[in-house]
Amino acid sequence: MVATLPMESLFADTPPPPQQLPALAASVEDVSVIGVSSGGYMATQLAVAWPERFAGLGVLAAGPWSCAQGSLGVALGQCMTTQRGMPDMQALEQRLASYRERGLVGEAEALASLRVYVWHGGADAVVEPRLGEALVEQFQGWLSDPSQLQWRRDADAGHGWPVDATLGKTDNRELADCHDAGPPYLLACDNDIAGDVLNWLHGDLTPPADGETPGKLRRFDQGDYDARGLADTGYLFVPKRCEEGGCMVSMALHGCNMTTEQIGEAFVGHTGLNAWAAENRRIVLYPQAETRLGNPQGCWDWWGYAESSWQLDPMHDSRQGTQTRALMAMLQRLQEKPAR
Repeated sequence: MVATLPMESLFADTPPPPQQLPALAASVEDVSVIGVSSGGYMATQLAVAWPERFAGLGVLAAGPWSCAQGSLGVALGQCMTTQRGMPDMQALEQRLASYRERGLVGEAEALASLRVYVWHGGADAVVEPRLGEALVEQFQGWLSDPSQLQWRRDADAGHGWPVDATLGKTDNRELADCHDAGPPYLLACDNDIAGDVLNWLHGDLTPPADGETPGKLRRFDQGDYDARGLADTGYLFVPKRCEEGGCMVSMALHGCNMTTEQIGEAFVGHTGLNAWAAENRRIVLYPQAETRLGNPQGCWDWWGYAESSWQLDPMHDSRQGTQTRALMAMLQRLQEKPAR
């Protein structure tokens, strides 16, 4: 049974209009990108395209890099279900080699240095769990050492992001059932995946303190980042100690049917990331995709919908992707020094 999520805002009163994404002099070191479902596919696209910009990658409930290869049919038949068989891993390696020859992804040496965390629910009825294993197989071939990779499969969990309700300052009634999943795809598994991911990617972190999370959840105008499929407004969590600059950044990417338009502020407020970030001087960037014709579920572009109107072979999964460029521009903005 899936509970209905209250749509109350995390803001005390009527939220202020979104402002420009601020320049916060954030550190260029120890950056991570973490995503679930379509956000997991997009997170891998970013890490492969710009591995030199990231220290860590976290992927929940998604399959191998470039799985869809620009085809919605392949996305549905080989990268969510496997009705058309498992992905052709050799073809994906050839695609990567071709991209690398053309400078469309990062160097192999930079990719090999990443730390990677992969999680999948064994009861996932949306993305076949074997696809998570295929992603693990890819990174086992790419990373310098097997010790850089953490692979976790929870047999009883469904599709989504497992949470510890106490850490996310929420209630199990606001979450989906751990096994059956469904909206808001935050799973009541009593499992702090946010802490697991961040500790794996960034070392032994200080656990969140009891009480209120010291920081601000802000809305920002995504209109400055011209990319098909972006919503008007994104979100940013800034710990109180990060206002003066120097903090690290984690980018968190929602899955399909998980935008603020669809589930309110559940994802940006209740994954557990903010509590860990506040205690460890880490900013969390929550970009938002939009629902629209051609992408009614508000997915990130992992099959080429943003490029397919003008590219026969969409390069959404490369440095030329309109969404990948926009997301990296947001990260760069946070790392800029504020004007004096």
